[in-house]
Amino acid sequence: MKSNKFMILLSILILSFVLVACGGDKNATGSKGNQDSNSNTETGSKTSVNTVEDARIEAENPAASPQLAINRGDTVVVGLQEPGGVFTPYFNTSGYDGNVQSVMFPPLVDINEVGEPVPGLAEKWDISEDGLTYTYTLRDGLLFDNGTPFTAEDVEFTLTLLHDPSYGGGTDITEAKVVGGLDYKEGDATEISGINVIDEKTIEITTEEVNAQSLRLLGGQILQKDYYGKDYKKGDLDYLNALHLKPVGAGPFRFVDYLPGQEIRYEANEHYYDGKPEVAQFIYKTTEGDSQQFFQTGELDYSALAANQDNFEFLQALGFADINVYTSSAYSYMSFNHEKEIFKDPKVRQAFILGLDRQTIIDAHFQGYAQVANVPVSPTSWAYSDEIGTTAYDLEKAKQLLEEAGWTEGSDGIREKDGEKLKVYYFTSSGGLGDTLIPIAKENYKELGIDFQVEQMDFNALLARVDKGDHDIASFSTTMLTDPYFGVQGFHSKSTSATFKGYANDEIDALIDATIATNDIDERTEAFHELYKALEENPPAIYLGYTKVLSGVNARVEGFEPNGYRGIASSLKNLKVVDVNN
Repeated sequence: MKSNKFMILLSILILSFVLVACGGDKNATGSKGNQDSNSNTETGSKTSVNTVEDARIEAENPAASPQLAINRGDTVVVGLQEPGGVFTPYFNTSGYDGNVQSVMFPPLVDINEVGEPVPGLAEKWDISEDGLTYTYTLRDGLLFDNGTPFTAEDVEFTLTLLHDPSYGGGTDITEAKVVGGLDYKEGDATEISGINVIDEKTIEITTEEVNAQSLRLLGGQILQKDYYGKDYKKGDLDYLNALHLKPVGAGPFRFVDYLPGQEIRYEANEHYYDGKPEVAQFIYKTTEGDSQQFFQTGELDYSALAANQDNFEFLQALGFADINVYTSSAYSYMSFNHEKEIFKDPKVRQAFILGLDRQTIIDAHFQGYAQVANVPVSPTSWAYSDEIGTTAYDLEKAKQLLEEAGWTEGSDGIREKDGEKLKVYYFTSSGGLGDTLIPIAKENYKELGIDFQVEQMDFNALLARVDKGDHDIASFSTTMLTDPYFGVQGFHSKSTSATFKGYANDEIDALIDATIATNDIDERTEAFHELYKALEENPPAIYLGYTKVLSGVNARVEGFEPNGYRGIASSLKNLKVVDVNN
């Protein structure tokens, strides 16, 4: 995918599909850290808040469900921010449109709760011994939600469309390096030679280079050829604009209507391969308002809330809420502007990490519903390690590193080097974690001899100023990371992301490339761990946290199984309404 797979979103995305997270690990001096126990640092010993375990807690009094919800019968309602109105996969720019699409467009290859690929619309796949050829076998009897057959030709059409010269969406299919793909995209070829339809259920795709991303990149959501390709001519995709609000998919629910500012309505799809869902209608409610209040009054059956103890107790007190607590696959961080001379020296960056009391920040803000991050991947991932990285606050070590880097304390307590004061500008969006982080960071860095200047602004202004390189340090969160590679690709020198301006290192590039140079998950895990070790010595950012996600489900609805990779999307097919009065 393009580098915008690593695009940053506000850390308060409380929706069911796009979520944010936080986590922790080993300290810089080599002793292993534990977020559930004492954290010993050079500044003394203190006890951190116990991290809340992932759990599902059943409602204590399902019969307390509001009558408004019970009266809806077999219609299930979930809250969503207003989408952009582009409901064709691969063409939207809003993540909320992605939520809308996920109901109707399951991928060929899905992903489970720990980030591993699992069968979706493809019942199986095979990767050749040399890792270059992917063969997908579709499930028997697949149909689109309009009742027409779903075949390998639809897969071929979708991949061709993504290679079209005029395609400008967020999916960079060329990363899969399909044989003949660039000939089609940049040349006169009328078809892509590396795509071979074997029969109605089987398609074979040959690539030029091993890439662990290719399995899911080539096995994504599928567009019906007879519908989305009816007016297709190479080099002109404008005709698709008329179809963005008339989606045809193959998911458990079929699109019915979109009322801007009110709702997106779906109905159960009788053609769905796994059987028609028991729930007759599914609705995304987009009305502006307090989602917590909407859930309390019964207007919503499912709601994700800011993960903290207050909201957990709120859900418990309702009595009718099944509560889910789970860890997101995202992480939050403070990125350095590596184009600034101050941050050219890795020791300075290491000092900024060790000189910030992240444990206190995370504990104070999240009340146990997050843990300090030690590496750029969540503990939910197979690529995570708690043996690498640091969660320590070590003021004395940080001072030593700055001294070694030539920054000595001046008469006013602020460090200097070559006549320049150690003054940095930190940009962050208003509200959220920043409100807790700022006073602690200012105090921490003052003790370290750093003049830490802060500017808070709205998120669009933050993006604009970071893009111009006005900042020294800035705070962001990743989106959900469906693969650990998406958490590190922004560190690559070829990345177009503005988030890590000036960070370029041949060794790091090679280590990042190695994480996708094999399809073997054990080999990939080892490659990621080697990368994390190198990033510890040459840090691109201050990792902040892996947050928990807290959601409530009205006990009248069973089947929601949200996770940190797919939100609620994978479980929608299993929804059913039960009688809470018996």
